Amino acid sequence: MQQPLQPGDDAPPPFRPPAHMEREQRRLRQVGIDSWAGLAGLDDRRLRQLAASGEASEARLIRLRGQARLVTEVGLAPEEAALLLHGGIASAAGLAEADPQRLLLQLGRLQRRLTGSTVPPLELPRVLAWIRRARQGSGRSPN
Repeated sequence: MQQPLQPGDDAPPPFRPPAHMEREQRRLRQVGIDSWAGLAGLDDRRLRQLAASGEASEARLIRLRGQARLVTEVGLAPEEAALLLHGGIASAAGLAEADPQRLLLQLGRLQRRLTGSTVPPLELPRVLAWIRRARQGSGRSPN
């Protein structure tokens, strides 16, 4: 997994949606959206408009926007945000409310099923750091 942004990092991760969302990425680029931040700022109405041409799926655009919001609001790597989305965490608020042990167990199972042993397993300190950053962004106590 790509390393998440750390305090003091300047460059956001490059905008590279998963390969299976190539149509959606192409549609977004057609209208000048080529960053996670640009995608994160789109509202539902705009996503519907982008999908209306038939060149992209509205459902996939919504999932991509969720990933973009986790990347920009919490500072996660795109791969981390995608794993959280697949695990049922669709927003920074949802991550802030998550139980760390339960999330680690759930994501660990999902990660093993998706990647096997090719990716190092998640560890509790990393999940805690994600939750802490989400809570800081939401104004909640990080503890």
